[in-house]
Amino acid sequence: MTRYLIAGAAGMLGRDLQDALTGRDVTAVDRSELDITDLAAVQKAVTGHDVIINAAAYTAVDAAEDNEAAAYAVNALGPRNLAIGAAAVGAKLVQISTDYVFDGTGSSPYPEDTEIDPINAYGRTKAAGEQFVLAEHPTGSYIVRTAWLYGAHGPNFGRTMLTLAANRDSVSVVADQFGQPTWTVDLAAQIVALLDADAPAGIYHGTNAGQTNWFGFACAVFEAAGLDSERVLPTDSTQFVRPAPRPTYSVLGHDSWSRAGLAPMRPWPDALKDAAEHGAFTPS
Repeated sequence: MTRYLIAGAAGMLGRDLQDALTGRDVTAVDRSELDITDLAAVQKAVTGHDVIINAAAYTAVDAAEDNEAAAYAVNALGPRNLAIGAAAVGAKLVQISTDYVFDGTGSSPYPEDTEIDPINAYGRTKAAGEQFVLAEHPTGSYIVRTAWLYGAHGPNFGRTMLTLAANRDSVSVVADQFGQPTWTVDLAAQIVALLDADAPAGIYHGTNAGQTNWFGFACAVFEAAGLDSERVLPTDSTQFVRPAPRPTYSVLGHDSWSRAGLAPMRPWPDALKDAAEHGAFTPS
């Protein structure tokens, strides 16, 4: 029986990965149980496992601007340690990465082989993590880039919108940043399908199909909740200046899935409706 180790198992994706692997031999560890920045601890933890999935990350994008060393430890050195450990025991490694490895100036979906060019500290640390994984365990690793994640087991954009809707007549949302809202339940299922298919090692883009902007995402959340989407007002990113620059265009291409004989993830509107029905946006 295949034995799985999930690092970062307490997070939004980590929780859904556990559900997607129900009935299998899974060891799920959070930060308190495994510090992925500790190589010796990682080497001990991976022993006896056939698949390691790294859902652990420093995801505070703005905080990373002033704490890049801390972000680098988790997002770069952690994956390096897991790759070293996985290679030593002959295990597969799934490294979760991000659209932030690109500069966000594109106008068509980024192919998986696009040269990385991050524009903020978080992106730099995640890009370094990818490079370490490819250097340390190239034949046994999957890098799965994702973006605009939301799920039931963590704070998410849709839940924020509905919380605002309960307290305001209208909400203003940027309409000049484009990407792919992605449900963690779909991503977890896609990762399991990738592993079950014994697909070729390499880079895959794990996002729901299609594209929208944050304004369109918010409108869809309102509509799924039975609210009037005209309460969502479009604005631009100059009205929401943040410490870390954001990519303007984060749409990812999905060619690697077809090359591996797998279907890409379903369109984001279908996933969003399903997620809403399952309470992913219900305010806590």
